[in-house]
Formats: sequence, structure tokens, C-alpha cells
Amino acid sequence: MAAACVVTAAAVLLPLTRTTPDSGRPAVFREPASMAVAPAAPSDTCQDPEASLRPSTVDGATIARIKAAGKLVAGVDQNSFRWGYRNQNAAGAEGTGDQLAQGRLDGFDIDLVKAIAKDILGDEKAVIYRAIPTSQRIPALQEGRVDIVVRTMTINCKRLEDVAFSTAYFEAGQQVLAPKGSPITGYDTSLKDKRICVAAGSTAEASLKAQSYGAATVTVPNQLDCLVRLQLGEVDGIITDNALAAGQAAQDPSVRLVGSPFTREFYGVAMNKDASDLVRRVNNVLEGYRAGGAGSPWMVSYRKHLEAVLPGVAAPPAPKYRDG
Repeated sequence: MAAACVVTAAAVLLPLTRTTPDSGRPAVFREPASMAVAPAAPSDTCQDPEASLRPSTVDGATIARIKAAGKLVAGVDQNSFRWGYRNQNAAGAEGTGDQLAQGRLDGFDIDLVKAIAKDILGDEKAVIYRAIPTSQRIPALQEGRVDIVVRTMTINCKRLEDVAFSTAYFEAGQQVLAPKGSPITGYDTSLKDKRICVAAGSTAEASLKAQSYGAATVTVPNQLDCLVRLQLGEVDGIITDNALAAGQAAQDPSVRLVGSPFTREFYGVAMNKDASDLVRRVNNVLEGYRAGGAGSPWMVSYRKHLEAVLPGVAAPPAPKYRDG
């Protein structure tokens, strides 16, 4: 894990194992019973996982604690090209406080974190960024190490048993990434006897467990580790979100997406299950973030970060809400 380093005067990237700088932070975030989210339905009865709590600007215990700390603690990636990564061409772009040898954090997910911080704290730089592996996204929220996770995290019924989600902010799908010239044609029988890499705790891992097509599963902590293994010839292919895979293919022209997406999935901002006021506040931020058509903050961020690798997206996914 990367060593701690300054991102801006008020925004820093810390390893997940560091103690949060604001003293007195509880190990697990708790809301009063009146603010608690109703328990999520078990995964076998969950019908509409993308439906989230209705937006609100009313402060509760979680928002009050974040304001008292003066920082939003966000779990992010620093290795996913176009989503959450170190942009070497943008070093110092936000002022003298973020001079990084490897560039500053940038990407579609990072833009959304800044919008949330701006709304709650009045300053998009009032963020402590924590780089977390895929497998640690849920534990980091449950143990109170982060306030939010904005890390290409798919909303699904199983995860709703452990964390709460905002409304969807991006639509993606699982797809196979393989070297050019590979006999792998997609998520099908061409995977038989092939070594296929997935990230631990990912929806790709769950998909391959449910239907392997005879593939041998190779599991790694971080999704980018799969690309490294593919480049070293240690695996034959990768299954991941096509949104992430498109960025990896842009980084490495020797690999390509094959077949078609075989799932339809939606990314959401993940939060502690008891932080209902924060869920509602983030949903309120997303209402404004999506608004404005082609000139919306969402579309501006999409054109800046994703259009080159994921062309053809005309609008963000429409929000779904539930009561209680």
C-alpha cells in the first residue's frame, strides 16, 4: 500500500491501516434509532437493490460528526485508470499543497467525492482519501475507517446486507478482457481450462463461482493485479466490469474486451448501514450532479474522464427511491 502523502492542503491519501487523524472517531458509525435505515432484505428476497433512500439535506449524527471533524474520509482506488488514479500530467494542478511525484488523484470517482465534500463541508479539498483494495471496501465501512466508498462498487442484494448505497451513478457490465489473438471469445465455453483472474470480493468473482465454464479461478486483492498477471502470462484472461476493463485496454494496447457484457450492474456510493442521514445527503448531491443535461457535472466529468474509453453514454442512470 502506498505511503501516506499530501494530495492538497486539506486532502490527503492515507493507507487504509492508518488511524484517522480526528481523535475520538468511533470504531463503527452509529445513528440514533430514529435515523437508522430499515434492515436490508435478505439477498434471496431483495427485488430492487438500486432503490435508495429519498434525498434530504437534514443533518443527522453522521453529518454532524463529519462536520465536526472537518474532513470527509473517502475510500477510493488509486490504480483504476480514468476512475481513481494518479494523473502524472496533473501534478500540482490544485495548488502548492498537492505536489506528488506520481501525480494527484484524478478520475470520475474522485470528481464525485469532491462534489460530496463540497456539499457537506463547503470545500471540495476537505477530504482524506484512503486507498483501499477491492476486498476491503465493506470492512472499511463497517469498522468506521471511512465515511464513504466511491470505488466502482456495484450495488447488489448481497452487499445491501452489509452496507447502504446511494442511488446509482453509473451503469456497467461484466465482460472478459483477454490478450489480442487469444482463443477466448467471451464469457462462454472458450474459458475451459483457462486461468481467469478476478478481484476478491468482486461481482466478477461471484459470477465465476456461479458459472465457471471450466475455468481455473485466480483471485487477487486488487483488480489491477489481474492486469499485471495477464501481462506476465500468469493468467489467460480477466473478468471485471467493462468500465474498468476499457480503461485497462486503453493503458495496454495488447489486450482487448471480448464478447459482450453478460450482466447489467450499477455503481453506487457505499456507506455504513446506520448512516441514513449521509445516504440521503449523498442522494441529494447526486440529484444536482445529474441535473442539467449535457452541461451537468456528471456529463462534464464523463466527457473529461470516460468518453475516450467508454464512448456512447448519453446520460447517467435515473435514480430509484424507496421509503423507509
